[in-house]
Formats: sequence, structure tokens, C-alpha cells
Amino acid sequence: MPDELLDEDGAEHYLSFSVLFHGDLDTAALDRARGAVLRRHPVLTRGRLFRSVLQPVGPRAHRLLVVASRRVFDERSVDVFVSDLAASYRAEVLRVDPGLPELPPAGSEEPRITAALPLARRYWADHPVDGELRLPGPSGPVRGVRDGGPLEVRTAGRLRDALHDVAEHIGVTPFVLLVASVHAVLFRYGNTAPATALDFDTRAPGEHARIGALVTELPFSSAPRGGTAFAEFARQVGAGLRALHRVRDVPPARVGEEPGPAPVRLAYRRWASAPRFPGVVATVDRGPRAAPVRHALDIAVLDGPDGIEATFRHPPASLTGDGVRGIARHWLSVLGHVATAPDTVLAGLPLPGPEEEENRLLAAHHGTAAGRPRVTVPELFTEQVARRPDAVAVVHEDRRLTYAELDAAATRVAARLRGKGVGPGDLVALRAGRTELLPAGLLGVLKAGAAYLPLDPEYPAERLEFIVADSRAACDLGDADLMAAVEDPAPFGPTTTASAVSSPSPDDLAYVIYTSGSTGRPKGVRIEHGSLVNLLLSMRDLLDSRPGDRWLAAASAAFDMSVPEFFLPLVTGGTVVMADGTRTRDGAALRELVDRAQVTHMQATPTGWAMLLDAGFTGPGITAVTGGEALPLALARRLRPRVGRLVNLYGPTEATVWSTADEIGPDPERVTIGRPLANTRAYVLDGRLSPVPVGGSGDLYLAGAGLARGYLGRPELDRERFLPDPFGPPGSRMYRTGDQARRLDDGRLDFLGRTDGQVKLRGYRIELGEIESRLLAVPGVVQAAAAVRGDRLVGYVVGGADPGDLRRALAASLPAYMVPEAFVALGSLPVTPHGKLDRPALPSPPEPAPAAGAGRGEDVVESVRRIWCEVLRVPEVGDTEDLFDLGGHSVTVARISARILDRLGVEVPLDAFFDAPTVQGLATVVAGLRTGP
Repeated sequence: MPDELLDEDGAEHYLSFSVLFHGDLDTAALDRARGAVLRRHPVLTRGRLFRSVLQPVGPRAHRLLVVASRRVFDERSVDVFVSDLAASYRAEVLRVDPGLPELPPAGSEEPRITAALPLARRYWADHPVDGELRLPGPSGPVRGVRDGGPLEVRTAGRLRDALHDVAEHIGVTPFVLLVASVHAVLFRYGNTAPATALDFDTRAPGEHARIGALVTELPFSSAPRGGTAFAEFARQVGAGLRALHRVRDVPPARVGEEPGPAPVRLAYRRWASAPRFPGVVATVDRGPRAAPVRHALDIAVLDGPDGIEATFRHPPASLTGDGVRGIARHWLSVLGHVATAPDTVLAGLPLPGPEEEENRLLAAHHGTAAGRPRVTVPELFTEQVARRPDAVAVVHEDRRLTYAELDAAATRVAARLRGKGVGPGDLVALRAGRTELLPAGLLGVLKAGAAYLPLDPEYPAERLEFIVADSRAACDLGDADLMAAVEDPAPFGPTTTASAVSSPSPDDLAYVIYTSGSTGRPKGVRIEHGSLVNLLLSMRDLLDSRPGDRWLAAASAAFDMSVPEFFLPLVTGGTVVMADGTRTRDGAALRELVDRAQVTHMQATPTGWAMLLDAGFTGPGITAVTGGEALPLALARRLRPRVGRLVNLYGPTEATVWSTADEIGPDPERVTIGRPLANTRAYVLDGRLSPVPVGGSGDLYLAGAGLARGYLGRPELDRERFLPDPFGPPGSRMYRTGDQARRLDDGRLDFLGRTDGQVKLRGYRIELGEIESRLLAVPGVVQAAAAVRGDRLVGYVVGGADPGDLRRALAASLPAYMVPEAFVALGSLPVTPHGKLDRPALPSPPEPAPAAGAGRGEDVVESVRRIWCEVLRVPEVGDTEDLFDLGGHSVTVARISARILDRLGVEVPLDAFFDAPTVQGLATVVAGLRTGP
């Protein structure tokens, strides 16, 4: 538009349109008609709020360009102005009365607002708006960024007519039908309560011919369900819009508690009939929308006789170009389907659109196909023994085993097992400390043809006894058995070696690891050699693991993150650096080990990496691997500059440790779980097991070479979680992870959280149902629940049980990481309207008041007790209560140690927390350190 029609505010604050005249226009009559319209609408004459210019554009053609401030002009005002102008021009040319109705004086809006305020307050209290939005591509807050450029789409006139017919048939207006169609698409993207910002005309009865900024933008949310027919959903949307229309006069800010903003704006207008100017043919061009984009997505729909036109605009921070094109394509697909089959349920609306898009989606689900030899871990290890027998295979403190020594020790373990009748098909329980003997035991079990069952000696005896009994392990090996095998001086001859080793096949079991169970019963996951080899070789290629690399082994053998730490170095010619249990809980000690042992590769959970960073860790030459729980972007930005490479991995135990990977770049803007590993497939599916469009959220399923054989002795659970794969080869299966994800434009997967009661805390998979079942077994507990609040695991009970009794009961049967750090007594558990536990409504435990610093004259026992209460967030701790029975863990120990140093001026050795894990015991240590020798 010409610059002379704009002021310093710029075009974005103005609405422009033009009227094009073809024929013999009476320009003087038009000028007088314009004056008449301005006198009829005096709001346009205030300052520089309205300007117009008549321009000749041809021998018999003129254009009237109008620019009006949005402070006094809305979209409806365009129709009013053109209609009044045509009537006034007709009156000038034909010398007749324009026939315009008298406009009532503009009154105050306050009486209407006051009258509707009680209804509005009730409405917004019952209709909260969910401001979160899931759309294709990156998502994030929109803070005044520039428009990403418009995308214009158009439907054919016959589709528009069909949609109008369908709207009439199901009893809604075309506007309602279009709102419902947009909400249906948003629902399919994973938005359970989609919300759009809609314009509502606030003109009072009798004021429809008034010009002004008489429109308000209000958020409207719906509650779609996958099994609801679109026609019924459209009627629900219509009822919801009628309810919102009744409170349109009240600005949300006047309500008191303003509803949240809707992330998507939907502007709709009907094309008015062409204006009639005597002697000329006139057309109106409204021009593009020039207002700034204030939402994650802005959709302007024009419903005209020749079809439906829509303009999609977006800020680059919320969408990519491909993302907005995908949304437009999906919306047109839904409209086309609704026009012929409005009774289709929402979950069945065909979002993917063209067949090639679905094929592209399925192609993106596949990791790189890589040929794998049909070998086992013992065979790959034997190859390395032959190549580098004198290279160091395992290091623990000052003890080390070469590849030849480790092979001999593993063969002795295998021989002892074979002597006990253990062989293929058997399961061997292995409960050993974290020394160089542990890898020998693992390899020895595999060399015997059996599968190993790792047991953490620190787990409660009750839990270990259950696992051994449930697994029906044929044998149980401990540290003494492994020591005897390693120190056995008897040489091996060819005959003895051959009899000890029973080469397993790729289809045989390699190990069984027990994970937390939702029913209160841990479940064993069975992993075959072929799956394990695929993982190891995929990680070898991904991480460039080669001879001479030194891998830190810090995870418990009962935690499946330990699998690549033990075996990947041994099948690639590297060295396993064993970290004992005490070091893994102390960031400073672990950092010292990493530096001293010259570690090149290491895995840790995000919690573990944070502990290391807090201890001053830096390793510019280290390949850092993180997984086991979600990696926060802030932590990724903090860690990435300290290491050479950072790789984020994702995977459940049921898919052999890791299934997807994402390389985190130097300046990460987001963290994803990446793409599938080699020979792995990852599907994002809806409730009907159909692929979800790019950007839409759905359930994450895994398939391919890494899939477990299933659960040990739990066929009913196998049927529930391992399903036939409709996209894979005949007979293949896929695993329902219970996680939600969405696929981004570049093919990476964005992790969105769990769909059930499972959580990840400090890398451990915890089924809240198992904790709840244990709580219910405690005398006095009537109802129980568990939840994570911040970084704390919290237990909730209804009944009269004492928190100390609860801790002791759970510590006797659950590992320390599953014992809640705090307990909250409730009169009743919160429930949803459907009577189910409302877990998000469970309250956070109260925070204890911080204790004052302790001086030398204050009782050390009380000072230590106060620090424990603060860190553990409990009101009281007894003198002899065990720190780890109270839910203590490595992070807890670090926090207690830091506060003792700050307040009492002494640095407590890590060993003291395990040698004297009580208030009294630790206070004695502190007192001794303060007085000195």
C-alpha cells in the first residue's frame, strides 16, 4: 500500500482493502458518497484512523484503496463500509434516498459487561484452556518473532457446497463445522484438549451496521474423543460455541482469573455479496492479512461462493515450512472425508493424505539395514583373544586381566558350571561384587552355553530370593566361586577347553534381567545372543569403538545399561575399567577414576552426569553416552562443551538396552531420542495402530533385531506388550513401549513421556504399581499411591501407618532406588470424575524449614540430624535410622556432604556414609574430624 497512507505504526496495525471499478465511474459522486459514509460513522474521522485514495488504473478503471486502523475497523466493518458506500453512491447518481437504517447512539459497554460478568466467571471456571500445543516441527514460545510466510490453500467450489450441505444435515453452521475440523486435526496431533482463538462480534442487537473495532478474541477449547463420530463432535463444538457466545461481552481479564491463551488462531469470514454501483462493475479485494502473528499458528479462512480459501501463517519458532504444509494437507484431507462420510470417528479420519506420505512415514521408521554375522558374544570375544592376547581386557584398581587371562578365567568358570550339569537352556544367577572377576563370570556363563541372571548384592534379600525362585536358576555363583576359578592354577589343555565351552547359537538366551513390575511382582526379560550382538555392533559403528578404547563400567550388573559397558569393549579390543559401588556414588571419586584410568568412553544417566559436572568433571576427549531417563536441554548444554562427543540413547530393557540414538551437537537447541539403530524399527502409531503424521504424537512401538524373546514365565504379559508387527516381515513382532513420541520433519523422534504408571528416576525404571502394592501390605495402610514430585519419589497412604514402619517395610523388599524419600498421610486419595486415582492431584510433601548453621559449640548430633532432615525432607530422623533405609542414594549423600562441609567445616569421606550410615555414627565421624588428631 502507498506509504502516504501509513503512519509510524506501520502496516501491521492496519486493515486494508480496495474496490475496483470497471466502467464509467462518476468520481465526483463517489467523493460525495465517501463523505456521507464518514458522517454516518464519525469514528472514522478521528485523527489519522482512516484514509482512502482513488487511483486511475486504466482507461475506464479506478481503484479505491482504503486503509483503516484496527482500533476503529474490524473485518465486518469492510462489508459495512462497502455496503454503505454503494448505497450512498447509488443515491448520488440516481437522486434517491440511500435507505440506510438509523444507527442508535453508541452506548457504554459497561452495563452489558456487568450484567454478563457472573455468567462469565462461571463459564471460565468450568472451561480452563490448555495452552500447550503439539504441532509438526519444533515447538516453543512465540515472542514477537517475524512471520514465517503465508501458505495459501483453496478448495473447489463443489467441496465447499458439499460441506455446507453436510453442515445443514447435521445441524450446525459452516463456521462450526470448520472449527470442528481444525480441532479434529489438532486432536490427531495429540492435543487432548485442543484450543483455538476465535473472533466474536460484540455488536449489540440493532448495531450490525455499525463500523468499529467491535470484535473480541476468545479462546475456545473442546474435548474430542477418538471414538466419537465427527458429526456428533461437530454438534458438541456447536453447543460449546453457543455457550461461549453468551459471555462474549466480558473481556477475560475482567473475570479475575484469566483463561490461558489459545495457541492457534482461527479467523473465519463469509464472502459478502458483490456491491452494486450503478453504471459500473465493482469488485472488492480485501488484501492479505497484515497483522502480526501472535500465535503458534494463524489460520484465516474465507468462505466464498467459489470455494474455501485459507491462509496459514506461523512464526518460525513454532513450525517449519514442511510442518505447516503438512497441517494444511491434513486439514484438507479431513474436509474432503467429512464431506462424504461425516459419521467417521475422529480416530479414523484419514490424516496422512496422499499414499506416498504414509509410505514415507513407514520408511522413516526403519534404522539402517546392516548385515550381521550369525555369531555370539563368546565367539566375538574369542576373535579378540586371538588378535591381542596380551592386551589389557579388564582393570579394577591396581589389578588387571589380559585378554588371555580373562579368557582362561571365563573358561574355568564355564568348566565348573559344565561339571554341575549346567548348559544350554539353563539360567545361572550371578551375584558378585564390582571387580575384575565380574566380567569373567559373565563370559564364563555364556561360554557354558547358559544365560546369566545378574543380581545386585545390595538389593534386599527378600527381593533377591524372589528373583532366584521365580527364575528357577539352575545355579548361583558368588565372589568366592569366581575367585576360585580365576586363581585355579590348573592349566587347560585342548580337551578340557573344548569340554568347557558349549558354543551357544544366536537364538539362545544370553541373559535375563528383572525389572520393576506394575503388579508388585518383578518380571524377567529374556534377551537372545542375536539381539545382543546386533546392539553391540550397532554401538560399535555409532560410537566408533575400537581397540585401545577404555570403557568405564559403572552401572550395576542388574541394570541393563551395564550390558554394553561389559561387552562392547571386549568384542572390539578395548578395556573395561571397573568402578566399584562406592565410587559410582561419589562424583569426585568417579571423576578421579576417569582421569586416572584415561577413560575414553563412558555411559551415565543424566542424574549421573549432573553429579559428575557438580564435582568439576571435564573430559574433552571422552565420548559421553547418556540414557536411562530424559536428558534435559539445560544439562545437554552444560555437558556438551565438557566432552568430545555427546550421544543421547533411548531404549527399554525389552528391546536390548538401546533402540534409538541422537548425536547432540555443540550448540543444541533441542534434545531428541534420535533415529533407530541399525536393524531396528520405531513406529509412532495411533490407537488403531496406524502411523501418526509427522509432528503428531502417538504411542511408540519398537521392532526389529533388538526385540526380546519375551518375559520369563509371563505369557499373558507377552500377549499384552509384544504384538504382531503389521508393517514388518510376516511373523514379526513389535513391542509397545508405553511411551509417547512424535516424529519430527527430519525423522528424529521427540520423547513426550509415559502413558502409564511407570517412571524413570536416576536411570532406573520404576513401576509405581509395585511400590503401591508393597505399601498396601503394610499393616494399617488402607489405600496407597506413589508419584514423583520434582526429583523425589513420594509415597501416599490412607490409614495410620508410621512413616518409619513404612520405610522399614519397603526397604526389606525393594531396592533403595524404589523406596520413597517421603511419605504423606492423606484422609483419602484424589480421584478423577471416573473414580480412578488422580495421580497429578497428589500433593507435594511439605518442605521442612532450613536449619541455621551450626557452630563449634552446637551439638554435632543435632546439626547432622537437621541436615539429614533437610536433605531427606522429613520432619524427624532417629539416631540409629539407616540413611539408605530412609531412601538415601548417591545424590543424597553428595548433598549431605556439601552441607556438612558448609556448616561444620569438615569434609566427610564417602566411605563414612556406608560404614556409619546413621545420624549417631556420622556425627561421631564429624566430631573426630573437627577435633583433629
